Amino acid sequence: MTQSQKVEQAWATPSLDEIPKITKMHVQALETMQGDEVWVQAGMHHVTVQTVGRKSGKVHKVALPIWRDANGHRVVVASFAGAVGHPSWYLNLRDRESNPEVRCGAQSGAYWSVPEILHGDDYTETWAQLTADRAWYVDYQAKTDRLIPLVRLPETRPV
Repeated sequence: MTQSQKVEQAWATPSLDEIPKITKMHVQALETMQGDEVWVQAGMHHVTVQTVGRKSGKVHKVALPIWRDANGHRVVVASFAGAVGHPSWYLNLRDRESNPEVRCGAQSGAYWSVPEILHGDDYTETWAQLTADRAWYVDYQAKTDRLIPLVRLPETRPV
């Protein structure tokens, strides 16, 4: 990508209790509006990801900021602000067995994706590039012993 994706953190990180509440409100706004006022927050474009609960079987939706890799694919970060455990959306995505696709919503329209959890050199290179643009993720990583996952969400097919 030639366009800069650098964002300086100008906000306080919400608490772990606040994040799900904020996300729920953000998903509702994203599903009803198409303008930049909801799809671009704090200088970052967002996507919705729909997963199925690995225990409940219920549909869950989450709004996540994206970063685009060198090939233009959306990448999301399962940081949960540096919490000890992975966010539920990531666990649901990681543990999907019968259907590898997830439905994603973007300002340009919905699409199906077969998410790629990054590993090895792909992870290392993407993490370095992403954190050069979004330095707060380094702080989140320092708060936890778990490796914060990166997930690429390529557009597999339209909805």
